[in-house]
Amino acid sequence: MPIDYLPIAVLIFFAVGIAVMTVALGHMLGPRKKNPSKGQPYESGMVPYGPGQRRMPVHFYLVAVLFILFDIEIVFLLPWAVVLRDLAIFGLIEMVIFVLILAVGLIYAWKKGALEWD
Repeated sequence: MPIDYLPIAVLIFFAVGIAVMTVALGHMLGPRKKNPSKGQPYESGMVPYGPGQRRMPVHFYLVAVLFILFDIEIVFLLPWAVVLRDLAIFGLIEMVIFVLILAVGLIYAWKKGALEWD
């Protein structure tokens, strides 16, 4: 059945080809003048102050990862809810296990203080 995967292989080939071609054309046709002002950070049209690379608290990234995690949970819950009657009790048990695993992760993050916003 490898012939069934041919359309996917062609799609991947064209996607990678277009991406490589776009980057190569940008590199070949783009401007090459070096300018010190291009290396400065840009802050909404304001004159930059302070160092360009400041330390960012890890807490912001942790909140973003948790947000994405629970968005993915919703992505899995919606199709499950649509076909719940076809899955019967087995589908219900599987989804309860899935939600319990995510709940354990949420409780762990909560106990560690990852959801506290100072």
